[in-house]
Amino acid sequence: MSGLLLNKGLMLLFAWLSPSQALYFHIGETEKKCFIEEIPDETMVIGRYKTQLWDKQTGSFLPSTPGLGMHVEIKDPDAKVIILSRQYGSDGRFTFTSHTPGEHQICLHSNSTKMALFAGGKLYREERFRMTSESTNQRVLWWSIAQTFILIITGIWQMRHLKSFFEAKKLV
Repeated sequence: MSGLLLNKGLMLLFAWLSPSQALYFHIGETEKKCFIEEIPDETMVIGRYKTQLWDKQTGSFLPSTPGLGMHVEIKDPDAKVIILSRQYGSDGRFTFTSHTPGEHQICLHSNSTKMALFAGGKLYREERFRMTSESTNQRVLWWSIAQTFILIITGIWQMRHLKSFFEAKKLV
């Protein structure tokens, strides 16, 4: 029993002493966040991320949206060789191993063009487009009714005018 407690205690101590760093940040729809990290030779780097949309109306994050994801690009210290450039889903992790020591550039940006304004902006645009479509449809309907009415009135006037013309010429 005491050996088990000692094992657990040692595991917690090693987990606490293991070198790790974490970042928590927000990015907007067109923002690109880049970090420069000094990474030793042959070091495995693991990054975890989660993309969520902020809803201004409710003041909370929305559940993950299909199609929303993260693009990750990692460059070596010379910034000439791209170690990793890949599109990922809305929740996941990326991994790479450094082959040269130095300052690596890690850039993250959303694959969405409307990440920050997606929730409120999309609904606003859809509502405005619907109102414009309904207004246009209403105008087309009234214009068609007006054209039909004008054609009927013109036809009636032409028939009366022709009737009076032929009566005056005594052809009818």
